Amino acid sequence: MHPDRSRGSFPVTDLSTTKSEQSKYDRLIAAARAVAPAITIVAHPCDETSLRGALEAAEDRLIVPILVGPAAKIRAVAAENGLDLKEHEIVDVPHSHAAAAKAVVLVREGKGELLMKGSLHTDELMRDVTASATGLRTERRISHVFVMDVPGHADTLFITDAAINISPDLDVKRDIVQNAIDLWTTVGFGQPRVAILSAVETVTTKIPSTIEAAALCKMAERGQITGGLLDGPLAFDNAISPEAARIKGLTSPVAGRAQILVVPDLEAGNMLAKNLTFLAHADAAGIVLGARVPIVLTSRADSVRSRLASCAVATLYAAASRRMTQVAA
Repeated sequence: MHPDRSRGSFPVTDLSTTKSEQSKYDRLIAAARAVAPAITIVAHPCDETSLRGALEAAEDRLIVPILVGPAAKIRAVAAENGLDLKEHEIVDVPHSHAAAAKAVVLVREGKGELLMKGSLHTDELMRDVTASATGLRTERRISHVFVMDVPGHADTLFITDAAINISPDLDVKRDIVQNAIDLWTTVGFGQPRVAILSAVETVTTKIPSTIEAAALCKMAERGQITGGLLDGPLAFDNAISPEAARIKGLTSPVAGRAQILVVPDLEAGNMLAKNLTFLAHADAAGIVLGARVPIVLTSRADSVRSRLASCAVATLYAAASRRMTQVAA
């Protein structure tokens, strides 16, 4: 099940005062080291990058990996690159398709708290994750959150959804927003300020995303979205710059101080996240929510720090789920 963390969440640590640019990811990783590492099913870690990422996260006490893929290939990659597999379990399957399917089965059987993408394509893994009868769906829509560490910006930024839902409608956006709020509160950041982005800050029928932004804010007022402070539509500058918000005469708690940025569609989100990565030299960790367990999606372009931060966020989320299960029992 995918618990609703908007009420009675169990943050593992208080990260709400994180201000130092150098400390954003470092504090996430340190907080994750303070809880039990999450058992993580790693699907097809058959190149140096994906295998090294899983093993380094294990070395940092963030995860306990179960490696699912062709055993001979995994061992060969480890030997070629001087990687120590230690005593980590390897589940031998013939190819990437089988690795994705087996990884999902292991999660369904309760043998893993997290799922991590290896060297297979995202679509290949998500096809098994989203299968209606055998996948990991819940009542929530599955969505992706970029956890951005932007140099010169005080707060960690969440950007959603820039990887899964191409052109979400209002109902899907409601789940996208709630997933991001749940993640923010669960890892211990406190109550988030959520900006629903568009090109302008006024509602107009000429730009449909402004109407959906206004509707999402009304849904929050009526309790259909919980746990965060919402405002929108907001243009990007009005969302993150206090000076831009002041010039526009916007006085909400969110305007100029947003921490979660909800984009109109995948194209806008993907461009925004990559602009921050390649022009502002931001680090971008990534996690998928809404499935039975968090899913760590990494890219070959990710830095070691980003990979560790992705695992840290997912581990903190899993630890909170573990606590909620214990309380419920």
